[in-house]
Amino acid sequence: MAHMIWGVLVLAGDVWAILNIAQSAVSNEKKLLRILAVLLPVLGLVLWYFLGPRAARS
Repeated sequence: MAHMIWGVLVLAGDVWAILNIAQSAVSNEKKLLRILAVLLPVLGLVLWYFLGPRAARS
Protein backbone atom coordinates (compact mmCIF):
# COMPACT_ATOMS: atom_id res chain seq x y z
CA MET A 1 0.00 0.00 0.00
CA ALA A 2 2.83 2.41 0.84
CA HIS A 3 4.39 1.80 -2.59
CA MET A 4 1.17 2.84 -4.25
CA ILE A 5 1.02 6.06 -2.24
CA TRP A 6 4.61 6.91 -3.22
CA GLY A 7 3.80 6.15 -6.84
CA VAL A 8 0.80 8.48 -6.80
CA LEU A 9 2.89 11.22 -5.15
CA VAL A 10 5.65 10.86 -7.76
CA LEU A 11 3.09 10.93 -10.57
CA ALA A 12 1.42 14.04 -9.13
CA GLY A 13 4.79 15.75 -8.79
CA ASP A 14 5.73 14.88 -12.36
CA VAL A 15 2.43 16.18 -13.73
CA TRP A 16 2.81 19.39 -11.71
CA ALA A 17 6.37 19.89 -12.98
CA ILE A 18 5.41 19.22 -16.61
CA LEU A 19 2.51 21.68 -16.44
CA ASN A 20 4.78 24.36 -14.97
CA ILE A 21 7.41 23.71 -17.63
CA ALA A 22 4.82 23.85 -20.43
CA GLN A 23 3.55 27.21 -19.16
CA SER A 24 7.00 28.75 -18.81
CA ALA A 25 8.35 31.40 -21.17
CA VAL A 26 11.45 29.47 -22.30
CA SER A 27 11.91 28.15 -25.83
CA ASN A 28 10.23 24.93 -26.95
CA GLU A 29 13.59 23.16 -27.15
CA LYS A 30 14.35 23.96 -23.52
CA LYS A 31 10.84 22.91 -22.51
CA LEU A 32 11.33 19.55 -24.22
CA LEU A 33 14.69 18.98 -22.53
CA ARG A 34 13.29 19.87 -19.12
CA ILE A 35 10.26 17.61 -19.57
CA LEU A 36 12.55 14.74 -20.61
CA ALA A 37 14.69 15.38 -17.54
CA VAL A 38 11.56 15.06 -15.38
CA LEU A 39 10.33 11.88 -17.09
CA LEU A 40 13.55 9.91 -17.62
CA PRO A 41 14.04 8.75 -14.02
CA VAL A 42 10.47 7.44 -13.87
CA LEU A 43 10.58 5.91 -17.36
CA GLY A 44 13.93 4.35 -16.61
CA LEU A 45 12.56 2.70 -13.48
CA VAL A 46 9.50 1.40 -15.33
CA LEU A 47 11.62 0.04 -18.18
CA TRP A 48 14.00 -1.63 -15.75
CA TYR A 49 11.04 -3.23 -13.96
CA PHE A 50 9.69 -4.75 -17.18
CA LEU A 51 12.91 -5.35 -19.10
CA GLY A 52 15.53 -5.75 -16.38
CA PRO A 53 17.17 -8.93 -15.17
CA ARG A 54 14.94 -11.68 -13.90
CA ALA A 55 15.69 -14.19 -11.19
CA ALA A 56 16.36 -17.66 -12.55
CA ARG A 57 13.35 -19.92 -12.28
CA SER A 58 13.82 -23.60 -11.63
